Amino acid sequence: MARQKLGQHFLSDPGWREKIARAIRVSPHAMPPRKAQDGFCWIEIGAGHGEMTEHLLKSSAPVIAIELDARLVERLQKMAQTHPQLKVVSGDVLQTDLSDLAAGRRMRIYGNLPYYITSPILRHFFRYADQIDEAYIVIQLEVAQRLTARPGNKLYGYLSVATQFYSRPDFALRLPRAAFRPPPEVGSALVALRFPGERAKLGIPHDNDFLEFVKGCFGQKRKTLSNNLRALAAPETVREILRDLKLREDARAEQLTVTQFAKLYEAISSGLQPTGPDSRS
Repeated sequence: MARQKLGQHFLSDPGWREKIARAIRVSPHAMPPRKAQDGFCWIEIGAGHGEMTEHLLKSSAPVIAIELDARLVERLQKMAQTHPQLKVVSGDVLQTDLSDLAAGRRMRIYGNLPYYITSPILRHFFRYADQIDEAYIVIQLEVAQRLTARPGNKLYGYLSVATQFYSRPDFALRLPRAAFRPPPEVGSALVALRFPGERAKLGIPHDNDFLEFVKGCFGQKRKTLSNNLRALAAPETVREILRDLKLREDARAEQLTVTQFAKLYEAISSGLQPTGPDSRS
């Protein structure tokens, strides 16, 4: 029985489990097949009854299954008795050191995430961005659309920028409510996050400071950047910087790419207006 307070919706439909396995290329029927590779492990978040754990084990790579529900941990531990490459970890992923679990190996992550804490879990993943190759997450449909939204889309916001800063998100599958037991009240989707993202080429020294800046840019979405950034720079200064970036003086946050946010951040942080060619990505 699922525990509502834990946001449990188990992927009960075997057909959809196989579709996900193909999408993340752990199924023998995946096209193109994933090449054999040493030195990585799968980390599964919210392993449940082992619905997808069985598919991950077919990759022959070590699988580390993290599960908070003690009742389900016992079931997973029985599975581990017949699969020596499976390690079961009882606990909250937000309190778990993923680097310690990986023990020097590169990480690939799969997770059917509780919808009510998707954002905190993503932030936790991003702490280990330099050690992750790929992450595949089943999340609420609207959140999936936010992660993959591009500038100009009404769903594009802070979460879009943060995700695209660290990774390259791709909308992989839309999942029906009937694929789960109990069915969630909202639609779901599988999103692929491939690392690294824009961060790798921007050279920003302090991630947290940059993301706090981006959050401020989206502070009041209907307002222009020159208004939202009043605490950091005079509106005319912001407008001048935007002109130098070949952007409209009345630009709003939802119109900027990650690279443009980085240029704006560097200019305001240094107190100097940027020069040079159009910086749009």
